[in-house]
Amino acid sequence: MNQHDHDSDLDQGNEPQDAENPLIAELETLRNEVDQLRAASLLERADLDNQRKRVARDIEQARKFANERLLGDLLPVFDSLDAGLAAAGSEPSPLRDGLELTFKQLLKVAGDNGLTVLDPTGEAFNPEHHQAISQTDAPGADPGSVVQVFQKGYLLNGRLLRPALVVVARHD
Repeated sequence: MNQHDHDSDLDQGNEPQDAENPLIAELETLRNEVDQLRAASLLERADLDNQRKRVARDIEQARKFANERLLGDLLPVFDSLDAGLAAAGSEPSPLRDGLELTFKQLLKVAGDNGLTVLDPTGEAFNPEHHQAISQTDAPGADPGSVVQVFQKGYLLNGRLLRPALVVVARHD
């Protein structure tokens, strides 16, 4: 191989390298753009997924509490039926039996729609579900326990709709 051939090989070797440098730079630029687009796409997909989950939660909450107003408006009816049963006494009669059956049916329908009755007699006072209207000396009752319920409370799917009005045993 003579000097001339060697010089031409070097020239040929240099030319492709010079031509490759702009191509390599452009390739790197395109790779960076693709990486940025991929990252942006992943962020958008995550945002859409979070939004979908949030909407699903909101729909579930709306479904669970859609009948809150109706059931809240029925609470005085429950109270009246409860008072009517208490006034009717414990002796069986057709009127008392009919009133009790109506009350049970109404409570079942309300229960099927998420309503739970709070009748905490004998339970420990719970300020999240009970409203104490007074305290009393109650021999034999645990201090801080509910000894009397003036008005039952209600939960709707675990959320307080109305607290129970109670009398609590006094602490010694």
